[in-house]
Amino acid sequence: MDRAVLPQIEKSFLRGVWDCGIPPSSSPAVLIAKKVIDGDFREALTSSEARKLIRLQNDCFDQPLEDIFDFSASSDGDLAEQELLQLSLAIALFHAFIQANWTGPDLNLTPLEVITFDKLGTETSLSEDLIRQKAVAELAYGGEPAYHLTAVPIFLRLAQIFLALPFPHLQTAQWWRLRVALVHQQILDEPVADSDLLSASLEPLESFVSSEPDLLGRLYLERGRLDHIYSQDKSAAEYFVKAARATGLEYELTGALGKRTRFQQTDLSQLVLLAESRLSSDLAASSNSTDIPTQNGGSTKTSENFQLSTVLPETLPLNDDTLLEQTEFTSSHPALSDSRLLHINPQNQPPLHPVDQSIFLSLCLNVKNTSPSHGLTSEQMAPYVARVISHPRNWSVHTVALLLRSRLESSRTRTVERSTLQLQALIDQMPTSDSTLSERLHYVHSIPLPSKWELQKELALRFASLGVVKSALEIFERLEMWEEVVKCWGSLERPEKGIAVVRDLLEGRKAEADVVLSRGKIISEARRNFQDTSREAKLWCLLGDLEPEKAVEHYERAWSVSKHSSGRAMRSLGGHYFARGRYSEAVTCLRQAVMINPLLAQDWEGARNAFSRCVAIDEDDGESWNNLASMYLRLGTNPKRDGDKEADVSVTYTSETAKSIPFDNKMLAFRALKQGLRYSYSNWRMWYNYMIVSMDVGQLNEACRALGRVIEETSGKVGAKSVDEDVLDRLVDGVARAPGVEGPEENDASTLQDPNQGRWLFKSVNDLFERILLPRVSSPRVFRAYARLLTWQNKWEEAIKAYLDAYRNGIAGTMEKGETDVERWREAAQEVEEIVDLLRNFGPRVEGYNWRLQARSIVRTFTGRTKDFEDEPGWGRLKDLQDELRKEDE
Repeated sequence: MDRAVLPQIEKSFLRGVWDCGIPPSSSPAVLIAKKVIDGDFREALTSSEARKLIRLQNDCFDQPLEDIFDFSASSDGDLAEQELLQLSLAIALFHAFIQANWTGPDLNLTPLEVITFDKLGTETSLSEDLIRQKAVAELAYGGEPAYHLTAVPIFLRLAQIFLALPFPHLQTAQWWRLRVALVHQQILDEPVADSDLLSASLEPLESFVSSEPDLLGRLYLERGRLDHIYSQDKSAAEYFVKAARATGLEYELTGALGKRTRFQQTDLSQLVLLAESRLSSDLAASSNSTDIPTQNGGSTKTSENFQLSTVLPETLPLNDDTLLEQTEFTSSHPALSDSRLLHINPQNQPPLHPVDQSIFLSLCLNVKNTSPSHGLTSEQMAPYVARVISHPRNWSVHTVALLLRSRLESSRTRTVERSTLQLQALIDQMPTSDSTLSERLHYVHSIPLPSKWELQKELALRFASLGVVKSALEIFERLEMWEEVVKCWGSLERPEKGIAVVRDLLEGRKAEADVVLSRGKIISEARRNFQDTSREAKLWCLLGDLEPEKAVEHYERAWSVSKHSSGRAMRSLGGHYFARGRYSEAVTCLRQAVMINPLLAQDWEGARNAFSRCVAIDEDDGESWNNLASMYLRLGTNPKRDGDKEADVSVTYTSETAKSIPFDNKMLAFRALKQGLRYSYSNWRMWYNYMIVSMDVGQLNEACRALGRVIEETSGKVGAKSVDEDVLDRLVDGVARAPGVEGPEENDASTLQDPNQGRWLFKSVNDLFERILLPRVSSPRVFRAYARLLTWQNKWEEAIKAYLDAYRNGIAGTMEKGETDVERWREAAQEVEEIVDLLRNFGPRVEGYNWRLQARSIVRTFTGRTKDFEDEPGWGRLKDLQDELRKEDE
């Protein structure tokens, strides 16, 4: 096999479409790779090559599956080809699992058709039920059970084992590990962080697809989705925005005149999302190929076709006598005259590439997560969803858009009926073959498509919210979601029925679909050991919730059954102790729960009280002060005072969440952090939190001190990233708000001696620059901030030097010959014009300084290095600027 085609095949795997530029090959690995991409999993997984690898080494099911199967490559043959075969089979297993549980249509393959047996007679003792139990048990992670009715879970587990192998000749194995992790998290009861995956660098993958904007966008999008699952909303938002930048997606949420109801007489401003894709997709082409553009101007020929599918998920009409089906925009332009997308007609926008549609759906999720729970949330999300629905391009992407619209409409009287019917229609379409499997899988990793059982659970919850509890109960019983079943019996005022269900399950009087507990006496001991203990532990926890008088006994039983791995058991036991004032026992349990799963949401008020007592007992515990401050910043109302036992804690927070935190809480957090830093002086994270809170409460002098400590502690490891440049700019602004050196003297009675502004703050900020920042950090924004501080002092010559240092470290100063990035050049050209304007302004104020010569040198040097951009409009402005400077000097 020609190794030169490996990158093309790997990118074809990532896109889900075969690259037609790959030359024909007789290599079995290449042939299987194409079958996998075409969605022919049965042919790939039952091939002779697959049978040699997916083979039981023994039938001792007491061992982990990774010991029972041996997928490692043999020493014979081409190692790169064997790695390609391993990756192909891993993807086939993984996508077969997704087909069975997410996208449909129904899978035409069973585990026993895939697994090969070494020993005669093994197939008679091995059943799919046994394989399922083993796989579900091993898919439990971090004390959280995997959903026991998952179809063909062995395929996901085998894919994990394949991807755990080393792939020295392939570059995308880590990306597939990320995709498998995204799916794995969705079959667990609660997400559990994978520290190895979170700490893994994306740089190698970024380099691999740097010239492929669609793949780079997908990479950022999928990493953002993982952070979204882990509730790391700020990080997720950053990745979603990076994905949009990578694909060149232009979008703007603005207003335009229009009508929303049938009887509306006056046009009102309606929220609209204007958007335009830069990714090329030949929507009108009749051929079976599409050019995917690359950054260097080339293209990759694939067999992908973005034509409108002949069959799409059914989009139900609203049929309301008042509301229009969609907003009718009467204006052909957005309300803002300075809009970057002024040329787009809100009523007739261009179609978007499916990758860009996926980005919008993810941004929509982020709006939901980072906005308060009020009407504006739906108003902000609706334009994103409507923009995707307006031009259907892919079956799965359109399904998610309809699902999000259904959720948005579920709380409105006029739309709740369509919301529920649309959700039912989406569930009904999954088993059908109305669209090809390859189309359904194209973008499945880039969109938040729920599993089949999650969709059915959502429908049941919708029924319950409408008061149709019995219909909800039937669905939950079919899905064997016993916790929801118990809640339904509680809503029907029959709690004893819920208790009976749980006890029947535990005692074997009630059968589940995959583990028939009533047969416990007749199955072998070995098979009994395969039962998923995390599920049994969850049932004991549920019984503890239902029988408070025996709660401790049941929770401890759950902890024992799970072999000390059930986070749910420790959370429940900790909550039980806390409600009864047994705080030391509660703290012990909750710490164990967080150690098992650090992503758990907490009871902030209860946590505040617990940490208040911690610092009352041990005032020298800096970490407790820090955690207590964090609780204050998470509480939406002013906390009650408890004598002198104020608890304070530190946590970083975004400007959006900061708006809803009462100022009194912020001050309590500020005091708590200040107290805690007396005992944790070298903890840079506490200093960082202290800096953020200090800025928010107006204590700029303290924020300056904190920023200096953060830089001192971290600059040696992360360099310029140790500087929070937003905070630095605000500190300089705090100085510059007061009169400069030509203003009143320091001893003037009219000058307020406020340490948080003017000359009094200047002393601290100037010391920060000269003693800490400048000796350690070189970045354009730091130099510009220092230049503004020097300008405030009327030190023109030093200010010019600082601005020039910023220029030399910026895009223009570091741009080399041969660069081809037009956007980067445009930013650099703007920097050149800005530095020349600054020299014109400040230069004449410095005696004997030939600023024109300096300016001409800058323009001449820059144009000499970037002659490849002579056709750009900005090039003419630079040449005119050069001529002006020459004439002024004559």
